[in-house]
Amino acid sequence: TTKFDLLIETIVKDANVLHTLVDDLHIEKLILQIGSSPMPSHETIPIPIEFYQYKDSIENDIQQADLVISHAGAGTILQTLEANKPLLVVINEQLMNNHQLEIAHVMEKQGYLYYCTCATLAETLKKLVNHRFEQYEKGNPLLFGRYLNEIMTE
Repeated sequence: TTKFDLLIETIVKDANVLHTLVDDLHIEKLILQIGSSPMPSHETIPIPIEFYQYKDSIENDIQQADLVISHAGAGTILQTLEANKPLLVVINEQLMNNHQLEIAHVMEKQGYLYYCTCATLAETLKKLVNHRFEQYEKGNPLLFGRYLNEIMTE
């Protein structure tokens, strides 16, 4: 629901990002949720690309993914970790009162994901080559909510 034009643009236009995705991580197709943003030109992308604005559920996309690159929304983080998919969270530095950084930092510290900014996306993607994250154990969703409240009020 939040526009994050810079993330979409970085993925489709940064040659280092594309090189790492295709050559190092062996990604064969990109599926992008672009929200209300326009899709940037993507003629030079060497793999198939699909994009959409919104879906009622992105669960199927997550289940089919080899890698999820996302903003740091708590719902997306939880859904991806519960699906045991590698997750790279990209912090939107343009948001005011950005709690995304706090959530992402704690989750990375616990070994569940990596986080970065658009400026460091290419180098962080390289860290994913042959990396295995801690497996997130699905639990009571109320506990995750309480956990988020705790780290947000610290």
